[in-house]
Amino acid sequence: MPTCWTLPRGIVRTHPACEHKDMLRIRVLHGPNLNLLGTREQSIYGTLSLDALDSAITKLAKELAVKVDLRQSNSEGELVTWIQEARTKYDGIIINPAAYTHTSIAIRDAIAAVGLPTVEVHLSNIHQREEFRHRSHIAGVAIGQISGLGPTGYLLALRGLHDHLIASQRQKKTTTPAPSRRTAKGMK
Repeated sequence: MPTCWTLPRGIVRTHPACEHKDMLRIRVLHGPNLNLLGTREQSIYGTLSLDALDSAITKLAKELAVKVDLRQSNSEGELVTWIQEARTKYDGIIINPAAYTHTSIAIRDAIAAVGLPTVEVHLSNIHQREEFRHRSHIAGVAIGQISGLGPTGYLLALRGLHDHLIASQRQKKTTTPAPSRRTAKGMK
């Protein structure tokens, strides 16, 4: 199968077959302070850099023949814009909203508005941390949440979202009624 992916900072690499309309496209969004992975609070977030994490995600995406678009921002507004842009260009979203998990109604509303299957990911277990981190505004509009498994959580999210999207496609194909004979013959 072809491999397609978008690397951070707008570098795009694709196989010609990736333009096929059935190719799954997933946007991966890293929220605030995740650009500091590997150097920030290593006892909580580990030593893996964001570039290394993106490389692992890209490697799995290639294996799954999924096009991924990997982005990081410290700006709530930019994350909202990227979620909205995904509506017509992507099949699903993986997001680590980081601290915005607990505060951003705007990100929650953007995810709800676009209606794309979304998986929320956290490197640390937000439910074992400070009380204010226990509440997620995103969980209610996501199809799932993975928390506390470190970088592996992103890979599980990618595999899980991929499988969810494939199952949804299969279900649509089996539940779509065949055209009536009149319609098929072009009769009115």
